[in-house]
Amino acid sequence: MSDGHGRHRAKKQFGQHFLHERRYIELIVHAIDPKPGQRVAEIGPGLGAITKPLMEKLGQLTVIELDRDVIAPLTAKVESLGELDVRLADVLSVDFSTIANGQPLRLVGNLPYNISSPILFHALAHRQAIQDMHFMLQKEVVDRMAAAPGSKVYGRLSVMLQAYCRIEALFDVPPGAFSPPPKVDSAVVRLIPRAEADIGIDDHDRFASLVKAAFAQRRKTLRNTLRDIATPEQMEAVNINPAARAEAIAVTDYVRLSNTL
Repeated sequence: MSDGHGRHRAKKQFGQHFLHERRYIELIVHAIDPKPGQRVAEIGPGLGAITKPLMEKLGQLTVIELDRDVIAPLTAKVESLGELDVRLADVLSVDFSTIANGQPLRLVGNLPYNISSPILFHALAHRQAIQDMHFMLQKEVVDRMAAAPGSKVYGRLSVMLQAYCRIEALFDVPPGAFSPPPKVDSAVVRLIPRAEADIGIDDHDRFASLVKAAFAQRRKTLRNTLRDIATPEQMEAVNINPAARAEAIAVTDYVRLSNTL
């Protein structure tokens, strides 16, 4: 779809906001620091603001895009720079391990804000194939991802992501850097999956259920929210106060409690 001047118009159903400000494009590429020979996949390349400088440094790139209308302009923009592997697909249906093909995979993307959490959890499910991730997200989401215990925004997303990855909030991006500008500030974040031995979770489903239950009613104490999962004695055995609320408990304590149940 064009805007009448031959330019592609962002589609609301895909949550599209195209990055155009050069300063922030350069900051993102500098943070990724791509090197020739690395296997990199970009989620939602759009019109290629980050795709082009990545291709200039890599010479080859996989892109995962749901909007077929951007494929032709995107391909034309980078055709002289090397090999672009286009996957026309919903990213939630993509097997990152297949794209990695035995190499460490680096993920990059300006994620659609309406489905950013499902994409993050989908990436976590393929973490053993992933070297690192550099994503642009709503700033509020990045704040939650990187929040420390005791913070108002520390929650289920914080615990689940920090249990499996080292998380570093890098820099903020204002609405004016995009076309059309979103109604919120954005931020770029780096996630580096932990080695399985460092994660130390015995049962991943049990851990996920525990964390979900703990934060289901934030105002209640763990004695109440976890009453169907853990006894006060089990909590005290790993130095968790049953009278505390979920946001007061560190990630490592949730891991220890899950492993003792």
